[in-house]
Amino acid sequence: MKSKAFRAVPVYLGSLMLTVGCSTVKSDSSGLDYDPEKRDSQQVVREVGRLSSRVLEMLNVKGKSTEPGPAAAPCDVPNGTSRTYQIVRHPWSLYGVENGALEKGMKNLHSALPNQGWKVVKYGKDSSRNRNLEITAVHVKTHTQLEVTWLKGLDGHTPLIEVTLYSRCFTEQP
Repeated sequence: MKSKAFRAVPVYLGSLMLTVGCSTVKSDSSGLDYDPEKRDSQQVVREVGRLSSRVLEMLNVKGKSTEPGPAAAPCDVPNGTSRTYQIVRHPWSLYGVENGALEKGMKNLHSALPNQGWKVVKYGKDSSRNRNLEITAVHVKTHTQLEVTWLKGLDGHTPLIEVTLYSRCFTEQP
């Protein structure tokens, strides 16, 4: 039987994925603050997958991780332009270990990210009652976004680290 935490994770990740992506507005027709590149979606899926694997290695925690890999999906564009944009997202969680190991993993990740081409833009506790530790970073070369939250499970749920990587919006290369 699945715990409440794992039934809630897909719902939470689904709502999180709807809030991320292409939300900054630019004055041109795309509605984005950058010009989306033309890229092959499978190439972007592989790129995000490689970066995601590196994040797991940097955490250096021997727990269990959820299985779904990165996937391309439509990118919501603020201006509702007729052009179709894609984004690649890879949400996953690390669980099955005690909070001490998860805390060490977050420290490992925070210290390793800059040496692996990431710029940490946020590191600290969130505003929830549990004061969960969060890391937000951007990969300097690919502009891939990374959001990591250590959910301590103080509310009775299973402790875990929740990870989401997502690419910039792009147009499919013909």
